[in-house]
Amino acid sequence: MSSSATSITGYAHKSVNWSIFLSILLILAGFCTLLVPSFGGLWVTIFVGWAMIVSGITHFVFAWNTPAAGSKVWEVLVGVVYLAAGVYLILHPDYGLASLTLLLAFYLFFEGIFELVLFFQARSRGGAGWILFDGIITLLLAWMIWSRWPLSSVWAIGTLVGVSMLFSGFSRLMLSLTAKRVLKAI
Repeated sequence: MSSSATSITGYAHKSVNWSIFLSILLILAGFCTLLVPSFGGLWVTIFVGWAMIVSGITHFVFAWNTPAAGSKVWEVLVGVVYLAAGVYLILHPDYGLASLTLLLAFYLFFEGIFELVLFFQARSRGGAGWILFDGIITLLLAWMIWSRWPLSSVWAIGTLVGVSMLFSGFSRLMLSLTAKRVLKAI
């Protein structure tokens, strides 16, 4: 066996091991979020708020480095919108949580659709049924959020994000273990 084949095999084994490790971390994060879903929802809201603030600052940096005056104005305006939305989410996480809960429903809906498309593309591969399982669960979570919104916003986002992380972690772990078995057979 050549050294390049050995390095590729070694890389594949390392990648699978990292995938298993990250899957286990995702499972643990899902369990922690399920233990205290209200705090999980508020932390998600605050995280998104900070991400928006960083995005706003990034747009200001782009505006500073853009030579065209029209582009500069638009970058500043987009930066102001990101910054204002981020600050609002951090200062009013309860209202932000209700909005993010509805956004989460849309996100999970599209994620579920994409997982189903991925399943149909990969259905002939070992472990692809786990992708189908993940897609169906994700679509069910999207429906659960949407059907109870806004009454369940306080607990729903934390609970459903935790469940989604848990199922994604388990499905990715099953795929990684399947890949590990395939690599051992090679």
